[in-house]
Amino acid sequence: MPPSSAPAITLNQLRAFLASARLGSFSAAATELRTTQPSVSELIKRMEDHYRVPLFTRGPRRLVLTAAGEELLPYAQQATEAAEGADRALRSLTSLDGGVATFGLLRNADYYFLSELLESFHARHPKVRLRIVGLNSVEVAEAVSSGDLEAGLVVLPIDGEGLDVTPLLRDEVVYVSADPQRTAQPVTMADLAAAKLILYDAHYGWRDPTRRQLAERAQVAGVTLSAVIEVEHVESALHIVARGAGDTIVSRAVAHSRTFPEGLHTIGFAEPLYDTIAVVRRQGTVLSPATQEITRLARRMLLAHGAAQRPARDGLRT
Repeated sequence: MPPSSAPAITLNQLRAFLASARLGSFSAAATELRTTQPSVSELIKRMEDHYRVPLFTRGPRRLVLTAAGEELLPYAQQATEAAEGADRALRSLTSLDGGVATFGLLRNADYYFLSELLESFHARHPKVRLRIVGLNSVEVAEAVSSGDLEAGLVVLPIDGEGLDVTPLLRDEVVYVSADPQRTAQPVTMADLAAAKLILYDAHYGWRDPTRRQLAERAQVAGVTLSAVIEVEHVESALHIVARGAGDTIVSRAVAHSRTFPEGLHTIGFAEPLYDTIAVVRRQGTVLSPATQEITRLARRMLLAHGAAQRPARDGLRT
């Protein structure tokens, strides 16, 4: 009768087969596998009986692979290596000895010292691979929602359907100009509508969370906001403002950074405006230990940054 079509090979049988082939005896294989010689012999015999072919020629001194054994050898090696790899991968999900942390950062993350987050995490957990994506909050939220990212930091508001959103830090948004007269008093929506605006995040435009807040306020005030120049990066916008071509808006973290151009002036809004930074994750999902840890560190760093903030006097940046 031909052998049954149902697979009858187990990983234990393949491990016993490989050890016996490498060491040349069932007793040596049993010692390596920490079992008994009859147990190893039985595991091999079950395979031979099932397929009705001998895997070894049992010589007086050493086991020798038959043609069937030679045929099985590479498959046995591949199967056991794959099983061991799967075991390592799954174990890494319950430890910080491996695996991948996938996390999204808001584009201006460096202004909140979040680059230090990555250095700190890597120093503590060097075996964990980091996959960090720095995008606009719109795209981070979409990537988390679709499962491309496990979690991320965003500026609110975002379209949060299907997401758990945890606010961490509020950072005031201020008006920036090279003309001190334009920052003499808090800015209204009418002032903003009349200004020559240099805005960044050109790709996302009015979908950007900070711009969304401004657009909503402008609608309530009955005015329209538009930009004379749009660029992609906040640094580019600031350099254009420093040349006197127009005004812009930035968070206080940017205004207080070392790279903020000299000679620019800042003022808050008449009705204060804030960027709220939050961590987002998909509802009902369990984060890997690596992503849980980087999320924890990000929260701790942002909360520490918020606690260290002190009210600053508007005016010339010194």
